[in-house]
Amino acid sequence: MPHLNIEIKAECSDHERIRNILVSRNADFKGVDHQIDTYFKVQHGRLKLREGNIENALIYYKREEKKGPKEAKVTLFPVTSDSPLKEVLKKSLDVLIIVDKLRGIYFIDNVKFHLDEVLILGKFIEIEAIDLDGNIGKEKLLEQCNDYLDLFKIPKDNLISGSYSDLLLKRISPD
Repeated sequence: MPHLNIEIKAECSDHERIRNILVSRNADFKGVDHQIDTYFKVQHGRLKLREGNIENALIYYKREEKKGPKEAKVTLFPVTSDSPLKEVLKKSLDVLIIVDKLRGIYFIDNVKFHLDEVLILGKFIEIEAIDLDGNIGKEKLLEQCNDYLDLFKIPKDNLISGSYSDLLLKRISPD
């Protein structure tokens, strides 16, 4: 079943400062995950298979493409690391691009934080305010996201509208 996220992505060269703020707020550190996200060509939204040490899932989402907090409808389908799903997907869909990253994963209540080092692209932060069952609401999620943007002092110029796949595709073929 799809759930609602309000999320931001931003360039962030100072992971240590953000990490210190998260630790001071008693964030639940889940670990550092080496993730390979294989994006597939689809007609609507985005479809990726995430393969990691901590997180493994087929993820379909539709998200606004704007800088700053944006709404995303996300459907997660958990898979095991030894699942044959990747081969099935590769045989039936074209691969768009592969994103390779190291991701530090933290939680404070329903808000998930990613400190990402993306191969070729650099360092980023993601903030995802998550409403799994519809009990929080869009306005509260937006408020949470904006509060953390302010707390972390993320400059508006660092905000990114798209996904890592978009940034990599532009880097590979800039025209």
